[in-house]
Amino acid sequence: MTAAPRPIGGASGAVGILIGLMEARTGQRIAANRAWRVESALKPLLRARGFESLDELVTALVGDAHRTLADETVEAMLNHESSFFRDPAVIQQVGKLVHDQQASAPGRRLRIWSAGCSTGQEPLSLAMLLTEQNVPGEFPDIVATDVSAGVIARARAGRFTQFEIQRGLPVRSMVRWFEPAGKDWVASPHLLARVQFRRHNLAQDVAPPGLFDVILCRNVLLYLSPAMRSAVLAKLAAALRPDGRLVLGASETVIGQTDALVPCRAYRGFYHRNDKMAASPAPATAVALR
Repeated sequence: MTAAPRPIGGASGAVGILIGLMEARTGQRIAANRAWRVESALKPLLRARGFESLDELVTALVGDAHRTLADETVEAMLNHESSFFRDPAVIQQVGKLVHDQQASAPGRRLRIWSAGCSTGQEPLSLAMLLTEQNVPGEFPDIVATDVSAGVIARARAGRFTQFEIQRGLPVRSMVRWFEPAGKDWVASPHLLARVQFRRHNLAQDVAPPGLFDVILCRNVLLYLSPAMRSAVLAKLAAALRPDGRLVLGASETVIGQTDALVPCRAYRGFYHRNDKMAASPAPATAVALR
């Protein structure tokens, strides 16, 4: 990193530069009225690195030839909020959708993409649910991705604190799928084997190869600029099978964002490709800032 990014997002000084770095790396934008979150999120990094202020951090970023400090800074600013069976009615509806799709396409292995999976609770919840529902046919291929290398490493390890394990996870599922490990809980190898965890940048990378029957991208679009949101939705639409479904967060929508997707009547809150438009893959973007 030879020069610090220009301040953007309405904030000035070091905070504006850090917000600019965040958006350049991940596509995620921190609103100026939430700039306080930057300093709060970076306090542990400042202490660990011995910096007295955000200004000192930005100065060090300019001379960070190997970009390791920039990686740590962006990781610290990312929001990794997640829980098991988050919005349980939505997860149950995904289970029903997978069951219906499997019944309508016997012999085809379904593919599910959990985009922005954080520490893995969402895809692991799906794996537990689909196993317990005895979905007919071959077990779906579940791909889970996140922009953060740190959370992907945690997800692959399947290790959760007592607080994390209690957030939304039924006791019967905890006993069946997890083992105590000191103060933590670790997912069984059988459960972890049902999910492929990969690092992926929704803003910069092309979608994982192949087409998907279900894509979950919940509470990710909220953090993107309008232009980036439209680009990501086009990318997700192009990654769906013609009969596939996209699942967004409760406060997210495709309306006014893209013409490539429309609301689904059969599954409330889900979206499918617009039959009147041929969804074409979004062009790959250079990954120079990774």
